[in-house]
Amino acid sequence: MKHLLSCMKAYRAEAILAPLFKLCEACMELLVPLVVAMIVDVGIAAGDVPYIVTRCLILAAFGVAGLAFALTAQFFAAKAAVGGSAELRRRLFDKLQSFSYTQIDDMGTATMITRMTSDVNQVQAGVNMTLRLLLRSPIVVLGATVMAFIVDWAAALVFVAVIPLLAAAVVGIMAATVPLYKKVQGRMDGVYLATHENLAGVRVIRAFCKEEDEKREFARRNAELRREQKLAGGISALTNPLTYVLVSVASIALVWVGGVRVENGVILQGDVVALYSYLSIILVELVKFANLIFTASKAISCEKRIEAVLDCGGEPSVLAPEEGGKGAADEDAPAFSFEDVTFAYHGGGAPALHNVTFSAARGETVGILGGTGSGKTTLISLLPRFYPASRGTVRLAGQDVNCIPAEELRMRVGVVPQKAVLFKGTIRSNLLWGRGDASDEELMQAARIAQAEDVISAKGGLDAEIAQEGKNLSGGQRQRLTIARALVRRPEVLILDDSSSALDYATDARLRKALSALDCTVIVVSQRTASVRHADKIVVLDDGGVAGIGTHEELLQRCEVYREIAASQEKEGAL
Repeated sequence: MKHLLSCMKAYRAEAILAPLFKLCEACMELLVPLVVAMIVDVGIAAGDVPYIVTRCLILAAFGVAGLAFALTAQFFAAKAAVGGSAELRRRLFDKLQSFSYTQIDDMGTATMITRMTSDVNQVQAGVNMTLRLLLRSPIVVLGATVMAFIVDWAAALVFVAVIPLLAAAVVGIMAATVPLYKKVQGRMDGVYLATHENLAGVRVIRAFCKEEDEKREFARRNAELRREQKLAGGISALTNPLTYVLVSVASIALVWVGGVRVENGVILQGDVVALYSYLSIILVELVKFANLIFTASKAISCEKRIEAVLDCGGEPSVLAPEEGGKGAADEDAPAFSFEDVTFAYHGGGAPALHNVTFSAARGETVGILGGTGSGKTTLISLLPRFYPASRGTVRLAGQDVNCIPAEELRMRVGVVPQKAVLFKGTIRSNLLWGRGDASDEELMQAARIAQAEDVISAKGGLDAEIAQEGKNLSGGQRQRLTIARALVRRPEVLILDDSSSALDYATDARLRKALSALDCTVIVVSQRTASVRHADKIVVLDDGGVAGIGTHEELLQRCEVYREIAASQEKEGAL
């Protein structure tokens, strides 16, 4: 609960005022049965109409005051709950942004979305209800019991007998349902996952006519969620009938004891009415308190799931390298180097890369070539430290990348991923992700190098709208804009991870020529020999290891893997 309490610090005043106003409302409610008793015993017994009218006006005043107190309490409780949950959601989003690729892979997108939405909403509801009822319900139950003893101690013993039974029933049901609500949230993760995969892969699903299969899979996950919800809801639904049975038995006992006391002249009829009213108040408050416990139980369960994320260590700005791994930037050092690097994904079994060693001089264009699954993307993900190497050292200008603060490292290494990702906004806002203070001239210069100038012109300029995920652009247009975005940063090393696959050969050739004139080291990752054949150095990967390093001509002579790839693509081109 430490994170939630920390988020509520800014709303301490509201968190205090809400229960206080609820207590004021409770005082109004506890005084009502006494006034009703006076009306019965004095006004009605004596036929005193003015007395009855006066007391009715007092009851109306109590009602108006109670309503004002309740509304005020609700305002403060809602303000504190909404504000605290908004801060919790912000911290959760900030934490997710700090996660490493490994943590994101392990946790999964669906569960993170669930915690950002459903879990935070449950916490908000729990805080709201807690501020309104946590003090009010126990105080009202205690106050009603005390008032009952003031009216008549003998009849009030019924309260003493029934309240522990009611409390035991509520606690027992709560103990049974809390673990079930944790399972419900886990099942909800599965439903979110199925929905997310469906929306993300809708074209593939329809292309393979898998709609019915996906419907069945969603129905299965939904049925599991429904089963857990019905079980938890069925047990919690026992609260009302169980409490009503106990209170009904108590009411019968109270009327019987009260009748005997009235017959013996110990108390008046109005006192019995007041006692019955207090018993009814206790029933209502215990039902409210039971609902509070269930809501709070769900909120606590969700808060623990959120807390598990917030307590995770994010990606450190600087990792702790092995002794001797540090190094200052060296002008004479290679632009980057991999020194006996091995990497395995968390829980992934065999290493995705093993014993990779090579380097690149400043200003060189380096091609990374290999078949599907050879480790190309994994390799270039180690340079900006999206993943830390399991063994060996990755250096940038002589510095171990583990010793470079993450923000500085990402500014020095520009990355254009395989999937061209753009965000809803304008062309300008997307390009400014590269460098927020870039001028329009710098943006257009980057666009010219990336062969995206005609895209900007066709769309109407830098202020042209970009739809979510760039859906209003073609694949080639998105790729060119993402390359321009990386160029705006003016990186030391530019990584193009198969980012020209949607370009035609003429545009790809112009792009390569423009990149070769840049004052930076360029890494071109591709499965096409045509994209890397003009590189100063080509690194051929095969099954996570280096199969060959050299120029196009050198590799044709001494690298069998490269010759096979080149030969197969030449045949495809001839066809």
